[in-house]
Amino acid sequence: MRLFKKIMKWIGLTLAVVLVLGGAFIAHSWYFKPVNINIFFARSFMQFALESPELLSSIHVLEQFGIDGHNAELDDESIASGDRLFEHMKRSKEILLTYDDEDLSAGDLMSKRVALNMMDALVELEKYRFHNYPLNQLFGVQSGFPSFMESTHQIHSVGDAEDYVSRLSQLGRKFGQVLDGLHHREQLGILPPQFVITKVLEEMRNFVATPAEEGILMVSLTDKMKEAELPEKEQQRIALEARDQIENTVYPAYEGFIAYFAELDNKVNENKGVWALPDGDDYYRLTMRLFTTTDYTPDYIHNFGLAEVDRLQTEILEILKAEGWDVTQGFYAAISEMAEIPRFYYSDSDEGRDQILADYQTIIDEVSTGLESYFDVLPGAGVEVQRVPEFKEKTSPGAYYQPPAMDGSRPGVFYANLYDIKATPRYGMRTLAYHEAVPGHHFQLAIQQQQEDLPFFRRVIPAVAYSEGWALYAERLAWELGFQDDPYDNIGRLQAELFRGVRLVVDTGIHYKRWSREEAIDYMISNTGMAESDVVAEIERYFVLPGQALAYKVGMTKLLELRDLASTELGDQFDIREFHNVVLTNGSVPLGILEDLVKQYIAAKLDASSQQQ
Repeated sequence: MRLFKKIMKWIGLTLAVVLVLGGAFIAHSWYFKPVNINIFFARSFMQFALESPELLSSIHVLEQFGIDGHNAELDDESIASGDRLFEHMKRSKEILLTYDDEDLSAGDLMSKRVALNMMDALVELEKYRFHNYPLNQLFGVQSGFPSFMESTHQIHSVGDAEDYVSRLSQLGRKFGQVLDGLHHREQLGILPPQFVITKVLEEMRNFVATPAEEGILMVSLTDKMKEAELPEKEQQRIALEARDQIENTVYPAYEGFIAYFAELDNKVNENKGVWALPDGDDYYRLTMRLFTTTDYTPDYIHNFGLAEVDRLQTEILEILKAEGWDVTQGFYAAISEMAEIPRFYYSDSDEGRDQILADYQTIIDEVSTGLESYFDVLPGAGVEVQRVPEFKEKTSPGAYYQPPAMDGSRPGVFYANLYDIKATPRYGMRTLAYHEAVPGHHFQLAIQQQQEDLPFFRRVIPAVAYSEGWALYAERLAWELGFQDDPYDNIGRLQAELFRGVRLVVDTGIHYKRWSREEAIDYMISNTGMAESDVVAEIERYFVLPGQALAYKVGMTKLLELRDLASTELGDQFDIREFHNVVLTNGSVPLGILEDLVKQYIAAKLDASSQQQ
């Protein structure tokens, strides 16, 4: 019975039933409509998760029950697998709609709304399922596979190490399936921008040019085996098997991609937004809706972005003027002059980069001790700072975050890109740490994982406008708490928000107003003061992720509106800790649902107050 309860805690009722009870109830719950909506949620998530061994390894929940066969497998990337996903989603939606709202608790009704929102989005996306670039300079199997093996595949035993080799042996199959998808896209007239081809080719050629013993796949394996203290003889055996797989399976799989992209390079010579794809304008409006969870038009977002750029630049210039800077030549001249001051940068050396990582950790540790007056729900998992792996840092964003494993076996990780030392000015580090770690992404995602009263799918699914909006809101929150009292740190905060305002302009510019890559780069450089290397990486990111960059500022704006609403309506009864509880303990939700949750909180608080009078 103790095991039964523990399984329910982690995975949900359906898997517990499958593991423990057996019999006709299993078959009915697994293949037909479950009698309870929470069994349905658990079943639907498990049916989806069981199709992805890599997702199961990332969640790392089943291992504690001795279920680890998935750790030897890689995902099925075939077109047929995608077909099954969409069919599964359609069937699940049909079943979910048969649960009457009147029979559901408030919590279950909210879960139904969240699930339907997600299902509707995926069903609507089916028409455009090939409107993407599976290999690009930002993500894709060519960089995702080695990163997954290095950061996610855990090794604690000989069996785990053998599973690592098993996954290496399957890469030819997985890459071949992705290559089939690339050929299909080409037949549909869906080709990536030219810069994507150039950069992906460079990345993959550098990867296969590295001797197997020196590459991330081999180094990661040997380091993990040593840390696990596996028998020396086993380490040697497995290392030889891994090297054989890398040289005879992994590298040839990459060579297949290289050959395809080298041929594609002769066919593509332009950089265009998704407007150039079949039904590209409609596709862009759909991505806007999916990422922002709003119905805002491209014109509205573009103009809102322009207004925010003007507002934030004015605030920055006021601070610079107060600090004695000449601002008569305008924003670009002033911010460019500031960016050339050597004292704002670390030394361009290994020692300087090590110090950046150490200082990031100090910032996180400091802010973590000063949040009591703003939060009474805190993440149980820790967070650490690591450098973006060097093999992909040239084309990676300035930073990103990886959530902790749900079983506590792996902490959250804030990855900092240290490729260009000038992209990490000292006055911008606090804001970046607050965004990626505490009280930003790590806070939100780790707390979301802890909500054991929510269906499991609500503890793991993302909603970009909510999660990125929270992280941008967290930057401002840390300033309100007094952690950026240095005027230059505040400039760093405003620059970060300005950057998100500029994103509204350039994303709609590229995909709606048909700006060129160079137009977008010029606009971002002249309106942010960012390092050119960062700007190029960002603009090229927007080309391959249309609409995603809009989510940050849209989400932050909605959070601030809801906080102002709660503060105005509740007056002296407003408690920011309660507001943050509402926001953080309901999982990632669309902004419309978040608004409903906050309004329900306000109404309940006012009702309780009136009853006490």
